[in-house]
Amino acid sequence: MDTQAKASPRDRLLDAATELFYREGVGTGVEALCRAAGVSKRSMYQLFESKDELLAAGLERRAPGYAALLLPAADDPRPPRARALHVFERLEELSAEPGYRGCPYLAVQVEVKDREHPASAVAGRVKQVLTDFFRAEAERGGATDPALLARQLTLVFDGASARAGAGAEILAGLAVPTAAALLDAAGMH
Repeated sequence: MDTQAKASPRDRLLDAATELFYREGVGTGVEALCRAAGVSKRSMYQLFESKDELLAAGLERRAPGYAALLLPAADDPRPPRARALHVFERLEELSAEPGYRGCPYLAVQVEVKDREHPASAVAGRVKQVLTDFFRAEAERGGATDPALLARQLTLVFDGASARAGAGAEILAGLAVPTAAALLDAAGMH
């Protein structure tokens, strides 16, 4: 049975928004979103006040799955250094997949530009989860300045994902060693 037919109009809109905004950018029009979701514009505006609200809701909905793609499980027994490098291993793997466009949350922050925009606020929270993860692992791993290392690792992650998403760089064998050099410099084990 067709899962699209079983999904609610709200779910279909969120699925379409997640897909189209990632693949084509936040400038994707309401007409295209509604067409992809099989939902009328009237229905969309009954469910969401605006396209901005739909974008934010789609990002919020995607956040747990995105974190699960990148972060090691909470009960992963590896040492902090290996747990931090796991993120960059996953980044290298994900960036090699067809259709990779970079970090969806960074893309929204870059495209939207307005820090007060609801989608930018969601993206900022999701990006902070990654930085907080790096900081916690840096603290556990004995880094000399965990807060600085967390910011540096986030910077490398964002730069690497943006360059790979733009097709300007192949990350295989590049992101992990770059992150490892930062971990070494910070004395993290």
